[in-house]
Amino acid sequence: MVEMDWTQTLGAAPLLGIAAGAVALLLVLIIWLRVHAFLALVTVSALTAFATGIPAEYLIPTLTGGFGATLANVALLVGLGAMLGRLVEVSGGAKALTDMLIDKFGEKRAPLALGVASLIFGFPIFFDAGLVVMLPIIFAVARRLGGGVLKYALPAAGAFSVMHIYVPPHPGPVAASTLLGADVGLVVALGLLVAVPTWYLTSYLFGLWAGKRIVLPVPDVLSGGPQAEDAPNPPKARSVILLLLLPLVMIFFDTGLNTAGSAGWVDSDANWFNVARALGSTPIALLVTVFVASYVLGERRGRTRAWVEDLLDKALAPVCAIILITGAGGMFGGVLRASGIGDALSGALSDIGLPVIVAAFLIATTLRVAQGSATVALTAAAGLVQPIVAGNGYNAVELAAIVLAMSAGSVMLSHVNDSGFWLVGRFLNMDVKTTLKTWTVMETTIGLMGFAIASLIFVLAGVA
Repeated sequence: MVEMDWTQTLGAAPLLGIAAGAVALLLVLIIWLRVHAFLALVTVSALTAFATGIPAEYLIPTLTGGFGATLANVALLVGLGAMLGRLVEVSGGAKALTDMLIDKFGEKRAPLALGVASLIFGFPIFFDAGLVVMLPIIFAVARRLGGGVLKYALPAAGAFSVMHIYVPPHPGPVAASTLLGADVGLVVALGLLVAVPTWYLTSYLFGLWAGKRIVLPVPDVLSGGPQAEDAPNPPKARSVILLLLLPLVMIFFDTGLNTAGSAGWVDSDANWFNVARALGSTPIALLVTVFVASYVLGERRGRTRAWVEDLLDKALAPVCAIILITGAGGMFGGVLRASGIGDALSGALSDIGLPVIVAAFLIATTLRVAQGSATVALTAAAGLVQPIVAGNGYNAVELAAIVLAMSAGSVMLSHVNDSGFWLVGRFLNMDVKTTLKTWTVMETTIGLMGFAIASLIFVLAGVA
């Protein structure tokens, strides 16, 4: 985000009113006036910047800073993920893996199988990267079994979400644990204790319930167009699993090195350490996987290089709108951050005198609603809660529970300023109203149940 030599003079009340008005205007433009989401987000972002008093000379840098920062995280992942998805789909790999899942778990348990696989894959990798890798499999299962895409997609998306929010080595809980002095290993253990039952009730069961009531067709977005006929010489399911595991192993290696470096087990300043971490970064891991998949699913199975090139080229066009809209959502969140809305609201909350675990949850929730990013909300909330926690003699379990309560707040009420809202909504071809009824509700229940479990842990730890 651009550095500004400017101080916000508005108080919490007018900033809250501006933020609420901006969200309302955005919903009116998109839902009722049918303005394209990209145009609506850019327009409302500019109007919000002016309304909050951001100087005109900082307007464009603020807009492009939020847009570019989001694209830096999303564009490569979505583009490379779309290429990988198209290769897996057209080669017959998605169908082979789908057949195996159905044979092992049965048709009725297919959503459960997808969700459990996503929980496992979601341990080392970020939400958006994991979702993009899994979507071709989700779509293939939905096409095979019918009943709409939501009953298969929501359990999987919810699995990636709970792991990203509650369980280190993801950046939000790691940063919060560090700031509060919580034991990361204990946060992992208690995070899993929160994440798994939360996923089962709020994502798996809710996904089945919502999928029955809102039956959406399976999108063609990751397949580059309508489905091809059964591919000749399809790969075995084992080959597809190994391909999908390749980026996960590389990314997990990176996160493992990061943990080892932070703990002082290895020299984090060594050249080999930085090179190894770079090779394990998510974009590099997906890039390597696309090259490997191009050979394994393409040339090795009798396709020409020209066929692979054409296939990958066609995979990019359908995801361009997703990338731009997601970037514009990041632009809106960037404006809200730069305007100081989140800081003003969280500061007001911290002065109310609530129990620390409730205050931590509400501060994180406020930051999440105000600026969109779960990781930013969790990290910023930890910084605000740190002075409250310091010197109060909380034990290790209580500190971990406070981290998890903030994690729960950081996932609440995902809406139009959250890039994940647009990513999921556009990949599943949902309009804004349907995304609010499904994704936003699911994320909010993930936060509420996680907070309830974290509060119970906190109370029990204090009594013991």
